[in-house]
Amino acid sequence: MTITRQDTDAMRALQGLEDGRPSVRLGAALAVGTTPDPRFVDKLVERCAIEPEFFVRDMLTWALTRHPVSMTLPELLREVRSERAQARSQALHTLSKIGDPRAWPALTRTLLSDADDEVARSAWRAAVVLVPEGEEPALAAVLATQLGRGGRQTQLSLSRALVALGEATGPVLLAAATAPDPRMRAHARATQRLLRDPNAGFGCAIEEAKRVVALGGPGQEGR
Repeated sequence: MTITRQDTDAMRALQGLEDGRPSVRLGAALAVGTTPDPRFVDKLVERCAIEPEFFVRDMLTWALTRHPVSMTLPELLREVRSERAQARSQALHTLSKIGDPRAWPALTRTLLSDADDEVARSAWRAAVVLVPEGEEPALAAVLATQLGRGGRQTQLSLSRALVALGEATGPVLLAAATAPDPRMRAHARATQRLLRDPNAGFGCAIEEAKRVVALGGPGQEGR
């Protein structure tokens, strides 16, 4: 069997994805995305699950978006059910970049409330991209159950997702602003402020909301 130059380049790129040097792995992912090949898809998905470097993972996602959705979508949908948190997170991130509506059913309540913050954040972002028209209120209601969760970056990610849903978010934030949990109340109030003024800084919004909650301020959405 004749081995073509294209085959040789493909083998070199696939080997490069496993190199110990991040710069080599980055270059290999770039090469794979520049010249898409069906033989790369499995390896790209596999590497996403274990790649330690953020910039390399981002290039792997880009490379996957360069391949036909008919090939990448089934693989990514399997990955969102993986036991490995990074596999779930990166698959969700890639699905959000591909934006194919057929991925929507995979955005289950379980993923949207995943115990791993990175997985949950990826699920929130993907859900906002993929949510079908008319499903925004139901999605907002599920996302609102996560208010008060995690640290500053996790809370900011959730607030951005809720703000991206627009008017559908208003009623659930109004209810959460009077919830028994003070962290949930503060996060809801900060998100209300961002919904009214997307340019407001989240740090200031959350600190102001915490002060209001600590002082026992009223829960009206317009305060």
